[in-house]
Amino acid sequence: MAPPSAQTSGSNKRAQFSRFTGYVLASLGAILGALLLIISLWRPEAFYGLRSMATDAASPVGEAGAVGRSGSRGFFEAIAGYYNAGSKNAELEQEIEIARVKLAEARALEQENARLKGVLGLLEGDVEPIATGRLIGSSSASTRRFGYLSAGRSDGVEVGMPVTSPMGLVGRVLEAGRSTSRVLLLTDPESIVPVRRATDDVVAFAEGRADGSLRIRLINLGINPLEEGDIFVTSGAGGLFRPGVAVAMVRETTDDGAIASLLSNPAATDFVVIEPIFEPEAIEAATQPLLTDRPVPGMDESEDEES
Repeated sequence: MAPPSAQTSGSNKRAQFSRFTGYVLASLGAILGALLLIISLWRPEAFYGLRSMATDAASPVGEAGAVGRSGSRGFFEAIAGYYNAGSKNAELEQEIEIARVKLAEARALEQENARLKGVLGLLEGDVEPIATGRLIGSSSASTRRFGYLSAGRSDGVEVGMPVTSPMGLVGRVLEAGRSTSRVLLLTDPESIVPVRRATDDVVAFAEGRADGSLRIRLINLGINPLEEGDIFVTSGAGGLFRPGVAVAMVRETTDDGAIASLLSNPAATDFVVIEPIFEPEAIEAATQPLLTDRPVPGMDESEDEES
């Protein structure tokens, strides 16, 4: 049986019409575009107004995009700047710490030079020192206050010799070994030093206290003339310590004297000088026993027999 003949439906006609209309419009658009292209090439100024209008119409969108780009760039730059500032701040803090350490080392070196100059000043003084050394230790487990010196009999050190530093009197040699010595510090309770006020002749005794300070006991009792800040030096009485060596500074007055701070702190003293005894003859005379059968000076044997 033969197939039925093909017939064009209404829908096919509409599709053909739409296709034809599209071809026509595309052709007209191509012709219009070519015409506009020719006009723009021939007279470019003819489209300035249209371009300006198009630019004005698109400007809000461009501004929004520019603001977004600048905002995002500023945000990321702020984050990067924050981290960069943090790292730079850490570097600066590290440099400051290093500078503080260097400054502390410079100050320590300056203090060491000052101590060495003080020792040289002691060495160049009127009193010829016996020896120089370091305080290599001190007692800490008892109420007694002793120091240990890196000089002994081989250096000429003997018992009783004063020990001084650039800041003043430290103590006296209590025991002398071959290469080391033990020093009785001024703060020991058994230490008593004759002193006087540096500005006048107010005399007293400086007695050691176990707490690291000194008690100033006036010899002439009465109205206490001492004031806070008074400096006491050795008086030379007794013949052991030469006069004029700094000892202590008054920090608190009492009824019979004052409580004073030691000027030459052994804990902060490195180099010390061992000096000779100021008047060894006076000490020998004071410690020599009295002999009853010794002839009286100025009497000869004949006068002794006659008597």
